[in-house]
Amino acid sequence: MENKTHHLQKALKPIHLWGIAVGMVISGQYFGWNYGFEQGGTIGLAIASIIVTIFYTTFIFSYSELSTSIPHAGGPSAYARKAMGPYMGFMTGLACLLEFVFAPPAIAVATGAYINFLIPSINAVYATVAVFIFFILINLIGVKGAAVIELIATILALIGLSIYYVAGLPHIKSEAIFNDMSFLNGWTGVFASIPFAIWFFLAIEGGAMAAEEVRNPKKDIPKGFISGILTLAVATVLTLLVTAGLGGGEGKPADYPLPQALASVYGDNHILPITVAIIGLFGLIASLHGIIIGYSRQTFALARAGYLPKFLSNLSRRGVPHWGLIVPGIIGVISAGSASFANALIILSVFGAITMYCLSLLSLFVLRKKEPHMERPFKVSYPVIPGIALLLGVISFFCVLKYSVLTTSLPLFGIEIPLIVVILFVFGVGSIYYFLVGVKNLRPITEEFVSIEDITSSHSDISL
Repeated sequence: MENKTHHLQKALKPIHLWGIAVGMVISGQYFGWNYGFEQGGTIGLAIASIIVTIFYTTFIFSYSELSTSIPHAGGPSAYARKAMGPYMGFMTGLACLLEFVFAPPAIAVATGAYINFLIPSINAVYATVAVFIFFILINLIGVKGAAVIELIATILALIGLSIYYVAGLPHIKSEAIFNDMSFLNGWTGVFASIPFAIWFFLAIEGGAMAAEEVRNPKKDIPKGFISGILTLAVATVLTLLVTAGLGGGEGKPADYPLPQALASVYGDNHILPITVAIIGLFGLIASLHGIIIGYSRQTFALARAGYLPKFLSNLSRRGVPHWGLIVPGIIGVISAGSASFANALIILSVFGAITMYCLSLLSLFVLRKKEPHMERPFKVSYPVIPGIALLLGVISFFCVLKYSVLTTSLPLFGIEIPLIVVILFVFGVGSIYYFLVGVKNLRPITEEFVSIEDITSSHSDISL
């Protein structure tokens, strides 16, 4: 039986939000970012990571103002709609879906590869698809159970990182960090490394999509977000330092940089590299699971607003947007079934993210001028902090477009399709759908936001 009230349950505390936010990102510590070594060397990637860390820190403080002022499952699409109108709300939501629908299959591919690495008898593609379907099913149990699972996986992944730091720090060699190849291609290498440095933090903002399910969003969202960004900032510094110091910036990058770096010191068969590899699997699972939560809530919110077909906003008896989980999940499973898509899928996700970040920051500036008296339980230092975030966001957007999107193609049915064509197609078709269908079904913006304030906590009163 379906629950057609379209109200999500308020069951989450700050620790759950921290677990979702950090969990969505934690796989970025375990793979992907290290390909930036090829672009800028150890120093170039380090500078890019500093730039990206400053961007995400200022962005999350700015985003906390938006998410506490408008605690809505639509997250960025809701902020942009209130600030810049229905069409920009839809475009921002579409950018967010681009990020959250295509990140899970890319992470699933890496998860399948890790499983195959640890148990070679298991086919990587089968493992990829099975893991993806399994976590779609897990999310159907309800947000409370999903958040607890996310929290456990996140803590395990952080334990794995701690083991890595303790085992690796005593063996760091300065010559591995500072050498002739440590600043490849100068500042061009720094800019080319930025898309990879973004992987350290990609999707942390997804915690806002659980805003309607947080018991006390005005107080708890800033706590969850700010503790999350601090956790990831410290982890980024240590992960980069230890990996580079153990020689991880030399040679061809691998999809498992942390175990590879430890193996260079302790040997391939030592318990430490194997342990970190096993726990790294939990990091990938945490991100996969968390981002599935994110895309389901974004799909739910866009459908509830009238942007997407209404059935996608229906809730199950457990208060879960089950069609919002299943329909995008089918796209993800099909994509995950082809490992050759992984690199392009990650770039699509990064492009969607940075586009959404810039539009969200513009929304903050517009709302400050358009609605100066709107209740803002958490106020960022304006205009300095959001100004820094927007400047660095625009620079990052340029770097992702120039060094990743315009240089990558998507292999589809034997044809190499430039990624820019795919992106223009998605936003073009989305715009056509909006003007032909979506605009006729939009709920009034006052109804959309008033209904959020009317949500009560009577649906759930469970504590961890």
